[in-house]
Formats: sequence, C-alpha cells, structure tokens
Amino acid sequence: MARDLRGFIKILEEKGQLRRIKALVDGDLEIAEISNRMLQAGGPGLLFENVKGSPFPVAINLMGTVERICWAMNMQQPQELEDLGSKLAMLQQPKPPKKLSQAIDFGKVLFDVIKAKPGRDFFPPCQQVVIEGEDLDLNKIPMIRPYSGDAGKIITLGLVITKDVETGTPNVGVYRLQLQSKTTMTVHWLSVRGGARHLRKAAEAGKKLEIAIALGVDPLIIMAAATPIPVDLSEWLFAGLYGGSGVKLAKCKTVDLEVPADSEFVLEGTITPGEVLLDGPFGDHMGYYGGVEDSPLVRFHTVTHRKDPIYLTTFSGRPPKEEAMMAIALNRIYTPILRQQVSEITDFFLPMEALSYKAAIISIDKAYPGQARRAALAFWSALPQFTYTKFVIVVDKDINIRDPRQVVWAISSKVDPSRDVFILPETPFDTLDFASAKIGLGGRMGIDATTKMPPETDHEWGEPLESDDDTANMVSRRWAEYDLADIELGEVDANLFGYDMR
Repeated sequence: MARDLRGFIKILEEKGQLRRIKALVDGDLEIAEISNRMLQAGGPGLLFENVKGSPFPVAINLMGTVERICWAMNMQQPQELEDLGSKLAMLQQPKPPKKLSQAIDFGKVLFDVIKAKPGRDFFPPCQQVVIEGEDLDLNKIPMIRPYSGDAGKIITLGLVITKDVETGTPNVGVYRLQLQSKTTMTVHWLSVRGGARHLRKAAEAGKKLEIAIALGVDPLIIMAAATPIPVDLSEWLFAGLYGGSGVKLAKCKTVDLEVPADSEFVLEGTITPGEVLLDGPFGDHMGYYGGVEDSPLVRFHTVTHRKDPIYLTTFSGRPPKEEAMMAIALNRIYTPILRQQVSEITDFFLPMEALSYKAAIISIDKAYPGQARRAALAFWSALPQFTYTKFVIVVDKDINIRDPRQVVWAISSKVDPSRDVFILPETPFDTLDFASAKIGLGGRMGIDATTKMPPETDHEWGEPLESDDDTANMVSRRWAEYDLADIELGEVDANLFGYDMR
C-alpha cells in the first residue's frame, strides 16, 4: 500500500475508523465544531466530501487517537513507539558496544538509516496539476476557520520547508499560516524555530527566503517534522526512520526546495525579509485566543497538486485535541532518549491536561541527596521542547507517574514546600503563555516529591505500609471460600471520590 495520505485513509476505512460525510458543510466554524464533537466522543476520522466554496474534500481527525497514530507509523501497539525511541537514542549518542549483541543491534540501526535515505521521484503526483499567474487563488483550498474569534482561515498541518541560504541545509517544520489574500499568507513561528533562523540568515545575506508548503502528506512525515530532537539527521531521513523506508522527494517547480512527491498540494513562494502583516488572533493550544502580532508575509506564485486532491487539516485548542494525541505518542518516543540523556530518570510523563508540555512528572532511582533537583534541572536542558515546561515534579521510581492519585499522594506526603520547591525566575519562555508577567520570560518550578534522606532531613521516615504476607494469604483463601470475587464493586460505590474503581 502506498505510503501517503490516501494510503492511510484507506487503512482507516478498512479498520472502520473513517466516516465519509456527503452533506454540504462550511469550512467556516462548522467543520471544526463537528470534528471537535467527534473527537470528544473518541470517534473516527472524518472526510468531508462536499465543502462549501471548494471542489476539494477535507480530511480531519485522522490522528485523533493514539491507536490511529500508531497505524500511521506502521505500528500496531504503543510500546513500539518506545522501541523507535530506543533506536533514535542509539543514533543520538552511540556508544562502543561491549557485547556482540550490542554490536548487532547497532548494526541493525545503521542498516535502518541506509534504508531511510530519501529517494527522488522525477514524475511526482504532487505536480499533476500546475497553477500559476492569474489562475492562482488560495481561496479555492478549503482552509477552515475553527473559532468565531479567529482572524481568518488557516493552514495547520502543512510542512513548511525552507533552506539555509549559506549552507543549503533544509528545515521542515509545522507552523500555522493565516490566509491574507488570494496569493499571500502570514506564517507564525517562534524565533527559536528553524524557519525563523533561516529568515534571519536570508536578511543578513540580503536575499529573499524561498519557502514551500506541502499539504496532505503521509502522516508519519508530520510526526517526524513535529519531533525537534537533537539528532544530526535531516527531517527526511528522520521520517524514513519513522516509516522504515525512504521518503520519495520531488524538486519544486519554481524554488530550489524538495517536497514529498506524494503531497496532495504544494504551495511555492518567497518571503522578503522585513515584509510583515498582522497575524491573529486565533484559538490556541493554551485554551485561549492568542495575540495579534507582525508575522512574515509569504508571497506565493505557484501551486501544484494531485488530480482530485484531498486537503488535510486540524485545529488547536484546550485538550483533548488531535495535537494532544500526537503529543502522547511523541511522549513515548522521547522516553528512551531522555533516559539516555539523564541516566537516573526511569520514566517521565507529560499529562495531556497540562497541554502535553507545561508540566512533567519524572521518576528517578534515587541514590543520593539532592538528586531530584539535579534531575529536574537536567530535564529542562535535555531536549529543546522541554525549555517551555513550567512545572517538573520528581517522584520515586515506585510511583506510577501516570496515576494522578499516586502522584498527588507523593506530593502531599513527601513535600515540605519550604525545602522541596524551588523556582527559577525569568527564564526564556513560551510567548503564548499568558500567565507570564513578561512576554518571552517566565519562571519554572521544580517539586521534589521523593523520599528524603540525610542531610535533606533529620526526620526519620516511617516504614511504608504493606500487607502482611500471612494476612494476605488468609484473605485470598477466604475470598475464594466466600465467593467474594463475585461481588460487584458497583454495589459498594464504584465511583468513590470520582474515580472508577472497577
């Protein structure tokens, strides 16, 4: 089966995880509202085949569950995501093998890198139709406007491709773009992102920055582009590692950039440094409308697309949203990489309710005093995306960090705020964080919820509560003897304190 958007849609349809909508729908508010209701209910991906004002269908919510993301990445179980993370960790910081088995494992990874090398398609499907000049009209692409307070229509799942004007090194990112006219859009990217760095370099060189937007690509390429881990690999090679085989690339018609050959749409244009327009506001992942700010203006001069193309989109907002499901999958991929970066970390978790990056819970195998604080500081610097994590809670390895009851118990029973909470003020921060007093600067908090040892405390800890083995065996016998196992918890109180005990 083809590794492209259409192949993934076929997989979802075969598995009963796609619903085709033939009724007329409006990309202004309506598509997002329908999709959000379906997402909240854990429903299937949607393909709107009759969109007002456009001849093209809209696909949305295709990656609305972790299960579907696994399918997009040629996997069946979430555990395979950690296996992929282990492979990437081995590439990131290779170590001399001490055993033959380690040498064999590393050899397999190197073979995977060879298989992941991108290929070239000289007759790419993405260029079956070419639109230029007066015929170019971005309004024909069925972009959506998700919220009533949004400034306009947006592109959300496009691969934004630029190239360093000095080195020729490409960057592939996923950034929001706002429709400004039939031939222009603004791009919203943070100053630390690759595209922004390329624009600054183009300005220094006195050149325009070439840019291409690939829409409707293989979802695993989107996952690769959304993974800013410090591995010295191109995004295309990275995507090949994700998928197990190389990505087929095609040279753009009018700019010196390469795009996935099976893209549904490709937008080609340039950015003149210093040319900006107001961008925003838009509903954002923070759960609020963002601000209005000057953003680089992209002037498009060519659009190419497949015959009968499909437009893939999504939208941000307070979790759960499709982006939150993607973040959960990325969490599993990061875990082995983080363990390699910070050896004492046994596991870590980014709760979806904390926007999948604002709060982190990490567990450590504590061996010495002060280790929890060291682990928190190391976490903040381990990977670029953790720079914007506000809260890091460190617990012992026996705490299930995905169980909020255990985490709250650890905080409540093991933390003295005057000793175990530390704050780093005015550190570089997410400009979208409205809680910060200053734009781009904010504080971070570390919470040591581990068991304390001298000299962290002079207080002697009691022994943890555990069932006596003899008593436990006796209860097990009585359980069987009196058929207590048949008693339904619902007869007692299955939702005690709001938790489903069943």
